[in-house]
Amino acid sequence: MNFKAILKNKEFGNASWLIGGKVFQMVISLVVGVITARYLGPSNYGLIGYGAAYVSFFTAFCSLGLNSVIIKDFIDNPDEQGEAIGSALVMRMASSILSAVMIVGFVSVVDKNEALTIAVVSLCSIGVIFHIFETFNFWFQSQYKSKITAIATLLAYMVTAVYKIILLILEKDVRWFAFSTSVDYIVVAVFLFIAYKKHNGAKLKFSLKKSKSLLKVSYNYILSSMMIAIYGQTDKLILKQMLDESAVGYFTTATTICLMWVFVLQAIIDSMYPTILDLKNKNQQLYEKKNRQLYAIVFYVSCFVSLGFLVLGDFVVKILYGEEYMPSADVLKVVSWYTAFSFLGVARNAWIVSEGKQKYLKYIYGCAAVLNVVINLVLIPIIGTIGAALATLITQVFTSIVLPMFIKELRPNAKLMLEAICLKNIK
Repeated sequence: MNFKAILKNKEFGNASWLIGGKVFQMVISLVVGVITARYLGPSNYGLIGYGAAYVSFFTAFCSLGLNSVIIKDFIDNPDEQGEAIGSALVMRMASSILSAVMIVGFVSVVDKNEALTIAVVSLCSIGVIFHIFETFNFWFQSQYKSKITAIATLLAYMVTAVYKIILLILEKDVRWFAFSTSVDYIVVAVFLFIAYKKHNGAKLKFSLKKSKSLLKVSYNYILSSMMIAIYGQTDKLILKQMLDESAVGYFTTATTICLMWVFVLQAIIDSMYPTILDLKNKNQQLYEKKNRQLYAIVFYVSCFVSLGFLVLGDFVVKILYGEEYMPSADVLKVVSWYTAFSFLGVARNAWIVSEGKQKYLKYIYGCAAVLNVVINLVLIPIIGTIGAALATLITQVFTSIVLPMFIKELRPNAKLMLEAICLKNIK
């Protein structure tokens, strides 16, 4: 494929806008985030990370697994897109309100004598309700119009950055910064809704039939998503209860740095997702090749970045966050390696949906959740935050490659991943 052809490629153009927007967004987020972390200190910064862990956990429930199947529904039923989006919004609104109430109730019991912790988590939970509007993002992806969502998300980040800068100038306390996590979701929601209307999106309407149709496919992802949230957020919750807020702050700092660049992987996955779904019933050989190519890109780009963090981890933490956050450096050197395996799992969703193997995910993620909790409980008391980092890495390796090898129906995908890692049949 020559250079001009590459520029005209839909996947390339889609990914370019996603990556371009995220780069600018990352710069804004990095600068404001670092200043905020230095201002708050590890303890208060850890409190916000603790609140964000609750939000991430319940977001898995309130999404109802629709994120993983709705693009396929757009492709399969182009005349029913308005019904799909409208139905998804109504269902997610109900589950999101319930989730926000559950977050506040849960933290009020677990941290009943800590008024500040309850306030911070409650303010963070507001964003769960507005997160439902990401449904529009999936519609733009299916249309190869990620330029729109890139611009909308960038504008939202700029508004949120300005909000944080004002808080820094006024020297506000941690509760105001906790609400900033919700401001981000609110602004994104407004911009995505306006963009959908301006680009002649189908008329939204709720359909009980469509709701049942979507849930029939997505329900397997609900439990799976919650299991992912358990092994993705348990570390912060256990660190807070076993150690203190500062430990959460150090771990949050390491994971923030680690995830600073992964928008590149997500952009590539999002752009290739519709293509893989489309190839399933057209060209099996090209379909498998496309999956292997995606896995190879995700794995090797991740490993290259992780190697950089291993060598430069101390320098990165010291320059960005200062001496106060240096305990985060050793955590970063370990936890950064989980990215390769974590995003192999994300990339696998296209194959899972195409093959209709959603029901097996709950077994994988159920085992992974149990494994992660056990490893955290064993290692955190012994080696602290590094124990949480090791638990995250081990869990991701088992989830993406080891456990699927023991399930006959998922073994072909594990084979595709291993072939991709060995750079076999990707050309």
